[in-house]
Amino acid sequence: MSVFEGQMVEFWRKSEAKGSEGLLYSALFGFRMAVMGGQNPLSAQVSCGSLLQQLQLIWDEVGESDEERDNMLLQLEQECLDVYRRKVDQASRSRALLLQQLADSKSELARLLSALGEKTFVGIPEKSSGTIKEQLAAIAPALEQLCNQKDERIKEFADIQSQIQKITGEIAGTIKAGEHVKPIVDEEDLSLKKLDEFQSQLKGLQKEKNDRLHKVLELVSNVHDLCAVLGMDFFSTVTEVHPSLNDSAGVQSRSITNETISKLAETVVELKEDKKMRLQKVQELAAQLYDLWNLMDTPADERSLFDHVTCNISSTVNEVIYPGALALDLIEQAEVEVERLDQLKFSKMKEIALKKQAELEDIYARAHVEIDSAAAQEKIMTLIDSGNVEPAELLANMDNQILKAKEEALSRKDILEKVEKWMSACEEESWLEDYNRDDNRYNSSRGAHLNLKRAEKARILVNKIPALVDTLVAKTRAWEEDHGMTFAYDGVPLLAMLDEYAMLRQDREEEKRRMRDQKRFHDQTSTEQEALFGARPSPNRPLGSKKVVGPRVNGAGSNGTPTRRLSLNNGPRSGSKDSGKRDSARASAPANYVAISKEDAASLVSATDPTPASP
Repeated sequence: MSVFEGQMVEFWRKSEAKGSEGLLYSALFGFRMAVMGGQNPLSAQVSCGSLLQQLQLIWDEVGESDEERDNMLLQLEQECLDVYRRKVDQASRSRALLLQQLADSKSELARLLSALGEKTFVGIPEKSSGTIKEQLAAIAPALEQLCNQKDERIKEFADIQSQIQKITGEIAGTIKAGEHVKPIVDEEDLSLKKLDEFQSQLKGLQKEKNDRLHKVLELVSNVHDLCAVLGMDFFSTVTEVHPSLNDSAGVQSRSITNETISKLAETVVELKEDKKMRLQKVQELAAQLYDLWNLMDTPADERSLFDHVTCNISSTVNEVIYPGALALDLIEQAEVEVERLDQLKFSKMKEIALKKQAELEDIYARAHVEIDSAAAQEKIMTLIDSGNVEPAELLANMDNQILKAKEEALSRKDILEKVEKWMSACEEESWLEDYNRDDNRYNSSRGAHLNLKRAEKARILVNKIPALVDTLVAKTRAWEEDHGMTFAYDGVPLLAMLDEYAMLRQDREEEKRRMRDQKRFHDQTSTEQEALFGARPSPNRPLGSKKVVGPRVNGAGSNGTPTRRLSLNNGPRSGSKDSGKRDSARASAPANYVAISKEDAASLVSATDPTPASP
């Protein structure tokens, strides 16, 4: 038995004798506390024993009663129980805290798996075993990895959502380009599926942004080109639409909202309409310049000063792309020049009017329409000198007459072309008759082979004359019915010419038949005389009357001048084309109608034959 145990037994005996049983329990409690506190039992024995012994000595010395000693021992026992109780409570709280930590760890683990969209995770124990601390130690690594994975996933979500909100705000116009956006991430759903959805949404928004940006850049480029052509300030124009559209701002910082695109499109439409109107104005001015230049014979060096205006007279809207081609100052410059030329035109009105009259006469001359040029010019001079008519009105009236003359010439073109063919054929017919009357046409003289070839072509052409005449008659009558007037060729009714030609041709055919009959009769008589007298009479035609036929100009007379006028001694042709009037016209027709001069034909044209009105 140790010293401490002996002291305890002794102390117990004394206590029992005195009725103090709690001292034994107190001693044991002290011993247990020493053991539980991790102290050396020997040191605990020395401490507790020495203390009990000192306490007993003190009581003996003081003379404490047993009752007081019992009270003090009970108090000491109560204090020992309180210490035990506090330790037990502390151990219970520590266990409860560990259990709560374990439950929280398991709950956090489940929440992380759910948020990350993971069903399982490598490193999590399948079954819970061991002490609470061992279970916590087993869960801790997996929980730490999942937390790190969650933080990374939150960063990914925040980055993608910030881009989505930024692009969405740029499209809606609620966020300026380059402005920082702080997104709100839903940490309860951080799954890869949700991340893929955000990524798909981001790709769609990025594509839409690129499309909108390309659209904006295209519209801005159109505005730039149009402003350059119109001579307008590009920067001020696009800045009015949105300040971010000028070149000083970066491409990515430009506004791509629906409102900006709509305003840009409207600006482009307005500029295109303005371009169209300005081009029409420039083309009108260019046409006026050309007309005035042509009227006043403006030299080329003076015209070249406005080449930048006249070069677009026939251009389309899309073809005008040069900078400043439709600037307002250019249009104003052209307007000033037109106004100056207009004033100059008034001072040269007589000269211009005579030029227009000459143009009108030339159109009628080429259309073989006769007008009284002298009377027309005298009338023009009288109007200008009197001042009763505005110069612009006079020129406009003459322009209308020129336009009508061109229309009439165009309507006569087809008939005139056939008249030319007919007259050319008639000339060849006349030449062929002279050629056939030449007895030496087959001699080997100079140019005989050329005349022979010409005769072959002339016979072919002459055979086509009847059909050509019929076509001319039909077309001429149709023209007269459409226009309600007689078709005159250099003042002579064309149908009268054709009727007379038909009669003359018929007379020539009868004359040829008579000549053939006379020749046959003469040949027969000559044969009979030769049989009776033995000599053949000489030909009726004197030798001196023969002429040598050679190549000549078609329709040329003896002096080489073409004669294409037909003389008619008839009045105006009636609508019914009376046969009696045609007969009277035919009676005056010469045998060779193409050989009469223009002066002789004009003297025989009726004075009452209608002619086109002069200005």
